[in-house]
Amino acid sequence: MQEAVLHPPRTLLEVFKMLPEGTRAELIDNSLYMSPAPTVNHQNIAGTLYSSILVFLRKKEIGNVFISPIDVFLDKSNVFQPDIVFVSSSNLSIVKEDGVYGSPDLIVEVLSTGTKKLDLTKKKDAYEKAGVKEYWVVDPETHEAIGFRLMKGKYQEFKRQQNKVSSLLLKRSFKF
Repeated sequence: MQEAVLHPPRTLLEVFKMLPEGTRAELIDNSLYMSPAPTVNHQNIAGTLYSSILVFLRKKEIGNVFISPIDVFLDKSNVFQPDIVFVSSSNLSIVKEDGVYGSPDLIVEVLSTGTKKLDLTKKKDAYEKAGVKEYWVVDPETHEAIGFRLMKGKYQEFKRQQNKVSSLLLKRSFKF
């Protein structure tokens, strides 16, 4: 019987991969961020949106949707756990058993007090750089949803609305 040779982690990504399953942690610009469980309102919004998108996708068969926690490995310095992740059928090769390796087509983040600034700055910039086609942020306090689409490599805000996400990519609105 061969014994596994264990070595101390050499990178923060290796440390991240050693965390217990279900740990609420993200690697953002090669810094490790941990956060408590989301609020009930946050979970209600994320769950409602996920359920609506899932029902829609099962009828259309155009891809898969995942709800947090799921690791999205954008690169060696950025591993996020977005609230909702959509990967189109043509892009499903990036989905592996332990997460998504590459750029999903659509991401929805429901803002939390502790992560709001990161979601609107560093994470948004990383999604843009990675080529995520559509990015939505939802504020659970105001129920405002803001949509960004990738145009020539840069995010442009295309929609602000209350109580729904209107995806250009999915050509459908989803209420929450």
